[in-house]
Amino acid sequence: MYARAYHTAATLNNGKIVVTGGINTLLVNSTELYDPSTGQWTATGNLSEARRFHVSIQLTNGKVLVAGGYGSSILRSAELYDPSVGIWTVVQSMNYTRRSPAAALLINGKVLVSGGRRSSGGSSSSELYQP
Repeated sequence: MYARAYHTAATLNNGKIVVTGGINTLLVNSTELYDPSTGQWTATGNLSEARRFHVSIQLTNGKVLVAGGYGSSILRSAELYDPSVGIWTVVQSMNYTRRSPAAALLINGKVLVSGGRRSSGGSSSSELYQP
C-alpha cells in the first residue's frame, strides 16, 4: 500500500507476509499484510514506535517479534505482533541498543538477537528473547 525502505518482513503461518516500519518520506510505524494468493495489501495494527533497520522474526507460537532498529536514536525496544487480533504489544526491551541486528529462531523457541550497530559503534554481543 505504501512505498517504504529499510523495513522488515516476516511470513506468517497462514502464508501472509507482515511488513513493518521503515521510512517513506518520514519514519513510519505502520504495518501491512500482503496476501500472495490474492496479491492484496491490507493495513493492520501499528507499531507503538516508528522504526527502521530493525529485525523481525516469526516465533513458534505464530507471533512476530520486532526488535531494535533506529527511530530518533538507536533503539533497544521490542514489540510482539499477534496476527490473530492484528495488535502489537510492547515487550521487555533488549539489554543493548541495536540497529540492523540479526535474529535466529532456536530449536527451543527462544530468539537469539546479535550484533548490530550501537551508539558507541558495532556490537559483538548477543542476547536471548524468550516468549
